[in-house]
Amino acid sequence: MSVTAALVKELREKSGAGMMDCKKALSETDGDMEAAIDWLRTKGLATAAKKSGRVASEGLVAFAVDGTRGALIELNAETDFVARNTEFQEFASTLATLALAADDIEALGGVDYPDTGRNVSEELTHKIATIGENMSLRRMESVSVGSGSVVSYMHNSTAPGLGRIGVLVALESSADKAVLEELGKQIAMHIAATSPASLSVDDLDPESVQRERDVLIEQAKASGKPQEIAEKMVEGRMKKYYQEVVLLEQTSVIDGETQIAGVVANAAKRAGTDIELTSFARFNLGEGIEKEETDFAAEVAAQLS
Repeated sequence: MSVTAALVKELREKSGAGMMDCKKALSETDGDMEAAIDWLRTKGLATAAKKSGRVASEGLVAFAVDGTRGALIELNAETDFVARNTEFQEFASTLATLALAADDIEALGGVDYPDTGRNVSEELTHKIATIGENMSLRRMESVSVGSGSVVSYMHNSTAPGLGRIGVLVALESSADKAVLEELGKQIAMHIAATSPASLSVDDLDPESVQRERDVLIEQAKASGKPQEIAEKMVEGRMKKYYQEVVLLEQTSVIDGETQIAGVVANAAKRAGTDIELTSFARFNLGEGIEKEETDFAAEVAAQLS
């Protein structure tokens, strides 16, 4: 039986073991979920299983930059208390550094973790067992340039390179590094504040664009406009939509009047050479994670029973 990503994910959620360990367990047991869990237990890799059902929505975002490449990772834990733990912070920083040489999060899981004899996935399982909270290496993203700078910014920084909102900005240029650093920081602060959906209009998800267009057309038609008039009205509204969600179309929060595309162009003009904003990455800690909601009355009743 072929081992699918969905099976690996399911086993990881059930066992609390690392991604690569789950993949190996499923391969060894021909995809049998229960047998794979037993295989992990016999190897001592499912010691955190009882913790794996807990929601890990706290933790840290970490970045690392090396020359023309930068990487962001999100390492989750259950409580903010653990995020302030020195061991956890060092783990997050090391993962960000290791991510510089990894293509994706699955590859990162198989990278050797320094001075342990374990890979990243195995070290994560070890940390869960020793620190005592469920943890998750949730995601990673990297950006790079051929020539220029990758500029980093951390909002609500906990320690150098660690915090809750991390941003990387990739600027392709032969301009002076100090110029690119200043421009990159300005754009990164803007990204942290606005959370753009894409770099350019062309990069937007086509389904999202069509969904927005359909909604606007229906709104126009509901006001009594015929189809052809409604479609013309929507073009203007779509332009406003792009200005809200597309980075290069957004108005800078720094000066409140210049589009980000214009901010880059103005910097290039001052530098006397081309500057291209080629990519960015932004992680906001815990975004998209459904946090556990505690029923206070039920909790009290359980304690009294």
